[in-house]
Amino acid sequence: MSIKNDLILRTLRGEQTERTPVWMMRQAGRYLPQYMVLREKYGFFERCQTPALATEITLQPVDIVGVDAAILFSDILVVPQAMGLEVQLIESKGPILPEPIKNINDLQRVMVPDVNDRLHYVFDAIQLIKQELNGRVPLIGFAGAPWTLLCYMVQGKGSKTFDEAKAFCYTQPDTAHKLLQMITDTTIAYLKGQVKAGADIIQIFDSWGGLLSPADFETYSLQYIRQIVAALKDEVPTIIFAKGAWFALEEMAATGAHGLGIDWCIKPKLARQFAGPDVTLQGNFDPAKLSAPIPVIKQEVKTMLEAFGGHRHIANLGHGILPNIPVDHARAFVDSVKEYS
Repeated sequence: MSIKNDLILRTLRGEQTERTPVWMMRQAGRYLPQYMVLREKYGFFERCQTPALATEITLQPVDIVGVDAAILFSDILVVPQAMGLEVQLIESKGPILPEPIKNINDLQRVMVPDVNDRLHYVFDAIQLIKQELNGRVPLIGFAGAPWTLLCYMVQGKGSKTFDEAKAFCYTQPDTAHKLLQMITDTTIAYLKGQVKAGADIIQIFDSWGGLLSPADFETYSLQYIRQIVAALKDEVPTIIFAKGAWFALEEMAATGAHGLGIDWCIKPKLARQFAGPDVTLQGNFDPAKLSAPIPVIKQEVKTMLEAFGGHRHIANLGHGILPNIPVDHARAFVDSVKEYS
Protein backbone atom coordinates (compact mmCIF):
# COMPACT_ATOMS: atom_id res chain seq x y z
CA MET A 1 0.00 0.00 0.00
CA SER A 2 1.41 3.39 -0.90
CA ILE A 3 1.77 5.97 1.86
CA LYS A 4 -0.04 9.23 1.15
CA ASN A 5 2.16 11.39 3.39
CA ASP A 6 5.66 10.01 2.85
CA LEU A 7 7.57 13.20 3.80
CA ILE A 8 9.60 11.46 6.50
CA LEU A 9 10.56 8.56 4.25
CA ARG A 10 11.70 10.92 1.49
CA THR A 11 13.65 13.06 3.99
CA LEU A 12 15.41 9.96 5.35
CA ARG A 13 16.36 9.02 1.79
CA GLY A 14 17.87 12.48 1.31
CA GLU A 15 15.31 13.74 -1.21
CA GLN A 16 14.25 17.38 -1.33
CA THR A 17 10.80 17.82 0.21
CA GLU A 18 8.21 20.61 0.08
CA ARG A 19 8.46 21.07 3.85
CA THR A 20 10.14 19.67 6.94
CA PRO A 21 8.35 16.62 8.37
CA VAL A 22 7.51 16.56 12.09
CA TRP A 23 6.68 14.06 14.85
CA MET A 24 7.37 13.99 18.61
CA MET A 25 9.02 11.37 20.75
CA ARG A 26 6.52 9.99 23.30
CA GLN A 27 3.74 11.53 21.21
CA ALA A 28 1.45 8.57 21.97
CA GLY A 29 0.71 8.90 25.62
CA ARG A 30 0.76 10.77 28.82
CA TYR A 31 0.01 14.37 27.73
CA LEU A 32 -3.20 13.36 25.88
CA PRO A 33 -6.50 13.30 27.83
CA GLN A 34 -7.72 10.50 25.52
CA TYR A 35 -4.75 8.40 26.62
CA MET A 36 -5.39 9.11 30.30
CA VAL A 37 -8.87 7.60 29.95
CA LEU A 38 -7.32 4.31 28.81
CA ARG A 39 -4.63 4.54 31.48
CA GLU A 40 -7.31 4.62 34.18
CA LYS A 41 -8.84 1.40 32.86
CA TYR A 42 -5.87 -0.74 31.87
CA GLY A 43 -2.41 -1.49 33.31
CA PHE A 44 0.67 -0.41 31.38
CA PHE A 45 1.67 -3.80 29.99
CA GLU A 46 -1.98 -4.59 29.32
CA ARG A 47 -2.02 -1.52 27.04
CA CYS A 48 1.16 -2.71 25.32
CA GLN A 49 0.04 -6.33 24.98
CA THR A 50 -3.49 -5.73 23.68
CA PRO A 51 -3.19 -4.92 19.96
CA ALA A 52 -6.51 -3.01 19.84
CA LEU A 53 -5.40 -0.73 22.71
CA ALA A 54 -1.87 -0.26 21.33
CA THR A 55 -3.45 0.65 17.99
CA GLU A 56 -5.85 3.18 19.47
CA ILE A 57 -3.03 4.86 21.44
CA THR A 58 -0.64 4.86 18.45
CA LEU A 59 -3.24 6.61 16.28
CA GLN A 60 -4.28 9.26 18.82
CA PRO A 61 -1.52 11.80 18.05
CA VAL A 62 -2.01 11.38 14.28
CA ASP A 63 -5.69 12.30 14.70
CA ILE A 64 -5.35 14.88 17.48
CA VAL A 65 -2.03 16.64 16.85
CA GLY A 66 -1.50 16.00 13.12
CA VAL A 67 2.02 14.53 13.14
CA ASP A 68 3.66 13.17 9.96
CA ALA A 69 4.33 9.70 11.41
CA ALA A 70 2.84 7.31 13.93
CA ILE A 71 5.16 5.59 16.41
CA LEU A 72 4.22 2.23 17.85
CA PHE A 73 2.89 2.44 21.41
CA SER A 74 5.11 0.04 23.35
CA ASP A 75 8.10 0.19 25.68
CA ILE A 76 11.81 -0.57 25.35
CA LEU A 77 11.53 -2.90 28.38
CA VAL A 78 9.43 -5.49 26.55
CA VAL A 79 12.81 -6.89 25.38
CA PRO A 80 14.27 -7.62 28.87
CA GLN A 81 10.83 -9.00 29.72
CA ALA A 82 10.90 -11.34 26.72
CA MET A 83 14.45 -12.36 27.70
CA GLY A 84 13.17 -13.62 31.05
CA LEU A 85 13.42 -10.76 33.54
CA GLU A 86 10.44 -9.51 35.48
CA VAL A 87 9.60 -5.88 34.68
CA GLN A 88 7.09 -3.85 36.69
CA LEU A 89 5.97 -0.45 35.49
CA ILE A 90 4.74 1.72 38.31
CA GLU A 91 2.76 4.73 37.06
CA SER A 92 4.60 8.02 37.66
CA LYS A 93 7.49 6.11 39.29
CA GLY A 94 9.05 4.36 36.32
CA PRO A 95 10.30 0.82 35.80
CA ILE A 96 11.36 -1.66 38.48
CA LEU A 97 13.20 -4.91 37.67
CA PRO A 98 13.04 -6.70 41.05
CA GLU A 99 15.75 -9.26 40.24
CA PRO A 100 18.48 -7.44 38.33
CA ILE A 101 21.59 -9.07 36.89
CA LYS A 102 24.63 -8.83 39.18
CA ASN A 103 27.09 -11.48 37.94
CA ILE A 104 27.77 -14.25 35.43
CA ASN A 105 25.48 -16.72 37.26
CA ASP A 106 22.53 -14.41 36.71
CA LEU A 107 22.95 -14.80 32.94
CA GLN A 108 21.42 -18.28 33.34
CA ARG A 109 18.14 -16.51 34.05
CA VAL A 110 18.09 -14.72 30.69
CA MET A 111 17.84 -16.10 27.19
CA VAL A 112 17.67 -15.05 23.58
CA PRO A 113 13.98 -15.83 23.11
CA ASP A 114 11.95 -16.80 20.08
CA VAL A 115 10.56 -13.32 19.39
CA ASN A 116 7.58 -14.73 17.49
CA ASP A 117 6.57 -16.49 20.66
CA ARG A 118 7.42 -13.89 23.33
CA LEU A 119 6.77 -10.66 21.40
CA HIS A 120 4.10 -11.69 18.89
CA TYR A 121 1.68 -9.18 20.48
CA VAL A 122 3.88 -6.35 19.17
CA PHE A 123 3.79 -7.76 15.65
CA ASP A 124 0.02 -8.23 15.92
CA ALA A 125 -0.32 -4.59 17.02
CA ILE A 126 1.82 -3.37 14.09
CA GLN A 127 -0.33 -5.27 11.59
CA LEU A 128 -3.50 -3.79 13.08
CA ILE A 129 -2.03 -0.26 13.22
CA LYS A 130 -1.01 -0.46 9.55
CA GLN A 131 -4.52 -1.58 8.65
CA GLU A 132 -6.12 1.28 10.62
CA LEU A 133 -3.63 3.89 9.36
CA ASN A 134 -4.59 2.89 5.83
CA GLY A 135 -1.50 4.56 4.35
CA ARG A 136 -2.08 7.98 5.92
CA VAL A 137 1.42 8.30 7.42
CA PRO A 138 4.36 5.93 7.96
CA LEU A 139 4.67 3.83 11.13
CA ILE A 140 7.85 3.98 13.19
CA GLY A 141 8.84 0.83 15.08
CA PHE A 142 11.55 0.93 17.73
CA ALA A 143 13.72 -0.76 20.32
CA GLY A 144 16.07 0.32 23.07
CA ALA A 145 19.80 0.20 22.37
CA PRO A 146 21.61 -2.69 24.10
CA TRP A 147 23.55 -0.37 26.45
CA THR A 148 20.36 1.37 27.62
CA LEU A 149 18.65 -1.99 28.22
CA LEU A 150 21.70 -3.26 30.14
CA CYS A 151 21.42 -0.17 32.36
CA TYR A 152 17.93 -1.21 33.49
CA MET A 153 18.72 -4.94 33.62
CA VAL A 154 21.68 -4.36 35.96
CA GLN A 155 20.55 -1.29 37.95
CA GLY A 156 17.04 -2.70 38.38
CA LYS A 157 15.43 0.73 38.14
CA GLY A 158 15.80 4.15 36.59
CA SER A 159 18.74 6.36 37.57
CA LYS A 160 20.30 9.66 36.55
CA THR A 161 23.82 8.20 36.48
CA PHE A 162 23.48 4.38 36.28
CA ASP A 163 26.64 4.00 38.38
CA GLU A 164 25.90 0.35 39.19
CA ALA A 165 25.48 -0.51 35.52
CA LYS A 166 28.76 1.22 34.69
CA ALA A 167 30.56 -0.49 37.59
CA PHE A 168 29.23 -3.83 36.31
CA CYS A 169 30.83 -3.14 32.91
CA TYR A 170 34.13 -2.03 34.43
CA THR A 171 34.43 -4.88 36.97
CA GLN A 172 32.90 -7.70 34.90
CA PRO A 173 33.52 -6.73 31.27
CA ASP A 174 33.23 -10.28 29.91
CA THR A 175 29.82 -10.76 31.51
CA ALA A 176 28.73 -7.32 30.32
CA HIS A 177 29.70 -8.12 26.72
CA LYS A 178 27.94 -11.51 26.86
CA LEU A 179 24.78 -9.79 28.05
CA LEU A 180 25.08 -6.97 25.49
CA GLN A 181 25.43 -9.54 22.70
CA MET A 182 22.36 -11.46 23.91
CA ILE A 183 20.37 -8.20 23.96
CA THR A 184 21.69 -7.35 20.48
CA ASP A 185 20.72 -10.74 19.01
CA THR A 186 17.24 -10.47 20.55
CA THR A 187 16.82 -6.90 19.30
CA ILE A 188 17.83 -7.73 15.72
CA ALA A 189 15.26 -10.54 15.58
CA TYR A 190 12.66 -8.32 17.25
CA LEU A 191 13.17 -5.40 14.85
CA LYS A 192 13.19 -7.69 11.81
CA GLY A 193 9.85 -8.98 13.08
CA GLN A 194 8.56 -5.40 13.35
CA VAL A 195 9.60 -4.69 9.75
CA LYS A 196 8.00 -7.92 8.53
CA ALA A 197 4.78 -6.92 10.33
CA GLY A 198 4.80 -3.56 8.52
CA ALA A 199 6.97 -0.97 10.34
CA ASP A 200 8.16 1.60 7.76
CA ILE A 201 11.02 3.09 9.82
CA ILE A 202 12.97 1.82 12.84
CA GLN A 203 14.35 4.02 15.62
CA ILE A 204 16.92 2.81 18.15
CA PHE A 205 16.69 4.65 21.48
CA ASP A 206 19.96 4.91 23.40
CA SER A 207 18.59 7.05 26.21
CA TRP A 208 21.69 6.61 28.38
CA GLY A 209 24.40 6.70 25.70
CA GLY A 210 25.44 10.17 26.86
CA LEU A 211 26.51 8.79 30.27
CA LEU A 212 29.55 7.11 28.69
CA SER A 213 32.88 8.60 27.68
CA PRO A 214 33.54 8.54 23.91
CA ALA A 215 35.79 5.46 24.24
CA ASP A 216 33.29 3.63 26.45
CA PHE A 217 30.42 4.60 24.16
CA GLU A 218 32.18 2.74 21.35
CA THR A 219 32.94 -0.27 23.59
CA TYR A 220 29.62 -0.71 25.38
CA SER A 221 27.10 0.90 23.05
CA LEU A 222 28.04 1.76 19.49
CA GLN A 223 29.61 -1.55 18.50
CA TYR A 224 26.26 -3.21 19.30
CA ILE A 225 24.11 -0.51 17.65
CA ARG A 226 26.32 -0.95 14.58
CA GLN A 227 25.32 -4.63 14.38
CA ILE A 228 21.62 -3.71 14.59
CA VAL A 229 21.86 -1.03 11.90
CA ALA A 230 23.85 -3.35 9.63
CA ALA A 231 21.15 -6.02 9.97
CA LEU A 232 18.32 -3.60 9.12
CA LYS A 233 19.51 -0.70 6.99
CA ASP A 234 18.99 -2.42 3.64
CA GLU A 235 15.43 -3.39 4.60
CA VAL A 236 14.17 -0.19 6.19
CA PRO A 237 15.29 3.39 7.03
CA THR A 238 16.87 3.48 10.52
CA ILE A 239 17.30 6.33 13.00
CA ILE A 240 19.69 6.28 15.97
CA PHE A 241 18.81 8.51 18.91
CA ALA A 242 21.61 8.45 21.49
CA LYS A 243 20.69 11.20 23.91
CA GLY A 244 23.68 13.31 24.95
CA ALA A 245 26.13 11.35 22.76
CA TRP A 246 26.67 14.18 20.27
CA PHE A 247 30.44 13.46 20.48
CA ALA A 248 29.83 10.30 18.43
CA LEU A 249 27.72 11.79 15.62
CA GLU A 250 30.45 11.14 13.07
CA GLU A 251 30.81 7.49 14.15
CA MET A 252 27.03 7.03 14.27
CA ALA A 253 26.68 8.44 10.75
CA ALA A 254 29.30 5.91 9.61
CA THR A 255 27.03 3.02 10.67
CA GLY A 256 24.91 3.68 7.59
CA ALA A 257 21.88 4.78 9.62
CA HIS A 258 19.61 7.08 7.62
CA GLY A 259 18.88 9.45 10.51
CA LEU A 260 20.45 10.66 13.76
CA GLY A 261 18.46 12.21 16.57
CA ILE A 262 20.02 15.06 18.55
CA ASP A 263 19.00 16.81 21.75
CA TRP A 264 18.84 20.56 22.44
CA CYS A 265 22.36 20.74 23.93
CA ILE A 266 24.10 20.91 20.55
CA LYS A 267 23.75 23.55 17.83
CA PRO A 268 22.31 22.12 14.60
CA LYS A 269 25.20 23.60 12.63
CA LEU A 270 27.75 21.78 14.79
CA ALA A 271 25.75 18.54 14.61
CA ARG A 272 25.80 18.82 10.82
CA GLN A 273 29.57 19.38 10.82
CA PHE A 274 30.07 16.24 12.92
CA ALA A 275 27.52 14.07 11.10
CA GLY A 276 28.41 15.13 7.56
CA PRO A 277 26.03 15.85 4.67
CA ASP A 278 24.75 12.32 3.97
CA VAL A 279 22.51 11.67 6.95
CA THR A 280 19.21 13.18 8.10
CA LEU A 281 19.24 15.00 11.45
CA GLN A 282 16.21 14.75 13.73
CA GLY A 283 15.43 17.11 16.59
CA ASN A 284 16.09 19.15 18.61
CA PHE A 285 13.45 21.29 20.40
CA ASP A 286 13.71 21.28 24.20
CA PRO A 287 10.52 19.47 25.35
CA ALA A 288 10.28 21.76 28.41
CA LYS A 289 9.99 24.73 26.04
CA LEU A 290 6.56 23.47 24.99
CA SER A 291 5.32 24.90 28.29
CA ALA A 292 6.08 28.42 26.94
CA PRO A 293 3.22 30.58 25.59
CA ILE A 294 2.12 29.55 22.09
CA PRO A 295 3.53 32.69 20.35
CA VAL A 296 6.93 31.89 21.91
CA ILE A 297 6.72 28.25 20.74
CA LYS A 298 5.98 29.44 17.19
CA GLN A 299 8.94 31.82 17.19
CA GLU A 300 11.30 29.23 18.71
CA VAL A 301 10.24 26.60 16.14
CA LYS A 302 11.04 29.05 13.35
CA THR A 303 14.47 29.71 14.92
CA MET A 304 15.11 25.96 15.14
CA LEU A 305 14.08 25.30 11.53
CA GLU A 306 16.28 28.13 10.27
CA ALA A 307 19.23 26.69 12.23
CA PHE A 308 18.82 23.33 10.45
CA GLY A 309 18.63 25.04 7.07
CA GLY A 310 15.83 22.86 5.69
CA HIS A 311 18.04 20.12 4.26
CA ARG A 312 17.71 16.55 5.55
CA HIS A 313 15.93 17.50 8.74
CA ILE A 314 13.02 15.93 10.64
CA ALA A 315 11.58 18.31 13.24
CA ASN A 316 11.23 16.64 16.63
CA LEU A 317 11.85 17.21 20.32
CA GLY A 318 15.27 16.54 21.82
CA HIS A 319 13.65 13.99 24.16
CA GLY A 320 10.12 12.76 24.93
CA ILE A 321 7.18 15.15 25.39
CA LEU A 322 6.47 15.88 29.06
CA PRO A 323 3.19 14.81 30.71
CA ASN A 324 2.12 18.33 31.75
CA ILE A 325 2.24 19.90 28.26
CA PRO A 326 -1.17 21.20 27.08
CA VAL A 327 -2.33 19.49 23.90
CA ASP A 328 -2.76 22.83 22.09
CA HIS A 329 0.93 23.58 22.77
CA ALA A 330 1.91 20.25 21.19
CA ARG A 331 -0.34 21.09 18.25
CA ALA A 332 1.21 24.56 17.99
CA PHE A 333 4.65 22.91 17.70
CA VAL A 334 3.47 20.65 14.86
CA ASP A 335 1.50 23.41 13.09
CA SER A 336 4.45 25.83 13.27
CA VAL A 337 6.65 23.30 11.48
CA LYS A 338 3.98 22.73 8.83
CA GLU A 339 3.49 26.46 8.27
CA TYR A 340 7.20 27.19 7.84
CA SER A 341 8.54 26.93 4.31
